[in-house]
Amino acid sequence: MLALKNKIKVEGKVLSDTVLKVDSFLNHQIDPQLMKEIGQEFAKLFHEAGITKIVTIESSGIAPATMAGLIMDIPVVFARKRKSLTLSKNLYTASVYSFTKKETSEISVSGDFIQPNDVVLIIDDFLANGQAVLGLIDIIEQAGARLSGVGIVIEKGFQSGGELLRKQGIRVESLAIVSSLENGKVVFAEEEQA
Repeated sequence: MLALKNKIKVEGKVLSDTVLKVDSFLNHQIDPQLMKEIGQEFAKLFHEAGITKIVTIESSGIAPATMAGLIMDIPVVFARKRKSLTLSKNLYTASVYSFTKKETSEISVSGDFIQPNDVVLIIDDFLANGQAVLGLIDIIEQAGARLSGVGIVIEKGFQSGGELLRKQGIRVESLAIVSSLENGKVVFAEEEQA
């Protein structure tokens, strides 16, 4: 996705060799037009997969997942990171460690929203070490639903998550794969090969 890669190059801020800040368009302030294009791209990539639900994790995955759900005309379910008084029974839960925040969160989804007959697409903003996706897969498996694949807006190709998931036979479609953030510069996988 050229528009996404251009946005990363122009507005992304490299904070370290492992941290890319994209809060001006993806995970704090949201660029709705770009999110629409991202949703269209995920819809195109997974259009023949028979998907009945999109699952993401709060909060940064919600915008791209919602746009994909709108275009695909299917519901979007987000796993909550915080306990809720209204979400207390019939829960699927999993623990997810965030390397960026250095903390473990318990995520949860109501059993009312993922059923055994669902075919699920996971969408998230970043893929680094794969912990969020593995937590969502655990929840999907608890529900007895079937995982169709994983759509990622930005994959940190220099971290282990993508390889870990692909080695398990999971279909992972990343719209931008960053191969390096060294020396404060974003390098995409296809640029590295050129």
